[in-house]
Amino acid sequence: MGTRTTWTPVGDGEFFCPGCGGDRNYQRLSGQRRFALLGVPVLPRGATGPVVECAACRHHFGTDVLDHPTTTRFSAMLRDAVHTVALAVLAAGGTCSRASLETAAAAVRAAGFDDCTEEQLAALVEALEADTGRFTGGPCAAGLAIELHEALDPLAPHLAAPGRESILLQGARIALADGPYTPAERDALATVGAALTICSDDVTRLLAAARTPS
Repeated sequence: MGTRTTWTPVGDGEFFCPGCGGDRNYQRLSGQRRFALLGVPVLPRGATGPVVECAACRHHFGTDVLDHPTTTRFSAMLRDAVHTVALAVLAAGGTCSRASLETAAAAVRAAGFDDCTEEQLAALVEALEADTGRFTGGPCAAGLAIELHEALDPLAPHLAAPGRESILLQGARIALADGPYTPAERDALATVGAALTICSDDVTRLLAAARTPS
């Protein structure tokens, strides 16, 4: 005598499997517990699950595992975040110097936009500044803050502290490429730090550290 669980597929997709350590297909299963006599299920004992079953290792996980992005999705989120921060800092600076554009383009290419050029970034900044109400040369506008939070909020929970700090420091290096921080650049970088859930004291420390040559 005992209990057995029968599973019924109710969905599928791709997820990051903690057991395999990589992107895998999965099935979402709903279970029904039954009292078993001599191994034969006879009486229902109630529902269980749902669970997520990896198609590769067959291990079962709680459905909260689906909150973690796949490797492919995570790479895209990181790439978009660096691109958004670069544009925000360039736009906050008011003008795009060659040094700032070169630093920004290098950061964006390293994040995954292999064909990004200084000219493309300059054109994007001009278009964003022309779109009044979103990007201005003054303190961080509401539109700019929204853009940053949309790109960074979903990413922050999946990054360790060094990873979040790295994104902020990349923005700081872009701002410093053509001279000291302007008030608008500091404001934009403070918004980046807030979106990445970095406390204000750590933001101040990191921005100061970025000014010191390594």
